[in-house]
Amino acid sequence: MLPIQISDVEFQIVQKLLFKEVGISLSDTKKKMVQSRLEKRLRFHNISNYSDYLKIVQISQAEKTEFLNELSTNETYFFREEKHFEFLESLAQKSTNMRVWSAAASMGAEAYSIAMVLDSNIPNKKWEVVGTDINTATLNICKQGLYQFSWSSKIPVKYQKKYCLRGSKAHKDKMLIDMGQGASMIFEENNLLETNLTLGQFDVIFLRNVLLYFTDETKIQVINNVLKNLKTGGFLIISLTEHFDDKEIKNIKYLHNAIYQKV
Repeated sequence: MLPIQISDVEFQIVQKLLFKEVGISLSDTKKKMVQSRLEKRLRFHNISNYSDYLKIVQISQAEKTEFLNELSTNETYFFREEKHFEFLESLAQKSTNMRVWSAAASMGAEAYSIAMVLDSNIPNKKWEVVGTDINTATLNICKQGLYQFSWSSKIPVKYQKKYCLRGSKAHKDKMLIDMGQGASMIFEENNLLETNLTLGQFDVIFLRNVLLYFTDETKIQVINNVLKNLKTGGFLIISLTEHFDDKEIKNIKYLHNAIYQKV
């Protein structure tokens, strides 16, 4: 079966719609990626062009959700950028309770990595991890905590032994992340372009591997939004490969390794 080709005009509509809804700025080089991810939705609706599909997206909230889900899934793995988890561990060892926000949770690997560090270093489970994402499909994966066993290769052995349960027989290629009774983990849908005051205040916010999808102006908007949820003295952590103009943000100072402190 031949692929359904997306035209330049149709791709431009996708770019505008994605930017309007969630602030993601798709470069022109992503045309083939968009075609590959959305083609299954065309076949689901039994239509043969992207123009008709985009009309459905704009009149159906359910299909708009599917559209956003297909285009907002990013690469993820456990304990990505190890220096950040070393920093978190040093904070946890000096804390009696902590709240941490994984603000672009994707499939949950970051949120569970955070939880393993907190649970191993803060007594009596006085911690909470909140994971949010615009993608409802990946949030369902987060809530299940079920992953391919091969993903465990990135998890330090001390955490593998304590929190990773390998399936048996027909499920031997799977692992379940088990944080034990009393663990406090919440996963919910959230748009970073909007303020998030109902989420409460956090000691640390991980905002990693998402800023690269935003324009410079939208980056500042997103950072200002999440900083409203960060306690004074708390820490904002972005990816080592990302950047923004911190001169545009009044109440943070740069520390090291893409870690900022709210002042």
